Amino acid sequence: MTRRTVRIAMNGVTGRMGHHQHLVRSLLALRDQGGLPLDDGTVIWPEPVLVGRSPQKLRALAERHGLPEWSCDLDAVLADDTVEIYFDAQVTAAREEAVRKAVAAGKHLYVEKPTASSLAGALELARLAQEAGVKNGVVQDKLFLPGLRKLRRLVEGGFFGRILSVRGEFGYWVFEGDWQQAQRPSWNYRAEDGGGITADMFPHWEYVLHELFGPVRTVQAQLTTHLPRRWDESGTPYDATADDAAYAVFQLAGGIVAQLNSSWAVRVHRDELVEFQVDGTEGSAVAGLRGCRVQHRSVTPRPVWNPDLPVTEPFRAQWQEVPDNADFANGFKAQWELFLRHVVRDGPWRWDLAAGARGVQLAELGARSSAEGRRLDVPELGR
Repeated sequence: MTRRTVRIAMNGVTGRMGHHQHLVRSLLALRDQGGLPLDDGTVIWPEPVLVGRSPQKLRALAERHGLPEWSCDLDAVLADDTVEIYFDAQVTAAREEAVRKAVAAGKHLYVEKPTASSLAGALELARLAQEAGVKNGVVQDKLFLPGLRKLRRLVEGGFFGRILSVRGEFGYWVFEGDWQQAQRPSWNYRAEDGGGITADMFPHWEYVLHELFGPVRTVQAQLTTHLPRRWDESGTPYDATADDAAYAVFQLAGGIVAQLNSSWAVRVHRDELVEFQVDGTEGSAVAGLRGCRVQHRSVTPRPVWNPDLPVTEPFRAQWQEVPDNADFANGFKAQWELFLRHVVRDGPWRWDLAAGARGVQLAELGARSSAEGRRLDVPELGR
């Protein structure tokens, strides 16, 4: 057995997502299991180098997890030839400049989304990475969630017949920050800092729809700011200038209609924080983060509309749970494993910066659709 150490500059891991999902539940989890084994007996050993702006937070994080290296000097870390990969989970507004530096330093790239604040910026990053010959990837974690992996299994197995529609509900109530602390950082609600639920979630919806059902061809969206006043981490009130809800209808290739509601101002009355219902000629499914339930055509009940009588049918009980039939790892960890294999052994990979640019494009078009009050075509990038 040969250990292959891969040093990774991790920028933005003092934040919630970067810390919990990427550092602890992905790379440190891989170290806890002894590394990532390859077929030839090599074991990939990820070695995080923490990067950020706060020395106090970085030092505390490094000490908590027994990591020897951290730095507030991104340029110095990128100048280190032993660092192979640059990972970015910073606020969106800071990402583009840092990724440009990493490309110039010849590092392989793995970044959160959105990859840039504009489509032009996202396409430029993809072009620079291609010209530099560096391997690059964008986090598309929802594809690796158990619920959506079961949904993909149903699609690939032909369960739905001809797929007619997709309906998605995502969101929860994010406290304003006055009488209860908000669950999300305040920059999420300031447009000038790159906030907004459209910029945050439409890149997710693009890759979920694209990978499972087909490319998005048109978008019609309504963005709104339901809660215009919030309180930041220090308890100071501020104006929420970014959208906190987006309601959209997408037309996909093949005529499939997708309706997706995204909101940080909604109270949850469903089994999971995100759910997708897919209806087809032969059957339907409802998938969340982990679970997936189905109802086949052959066992579909015959509801009859009668508003004068109380409902007696147990609608939820008429659906069947899809079994796991596999062990599902953390979705972020699963994609990290694929990317590390891609870097070390040229393993298969398709979630690159060009794919990430499609998500930025959809967010831009969603915002423009809302501003202009009309449906917009989604041009195919690269053509």
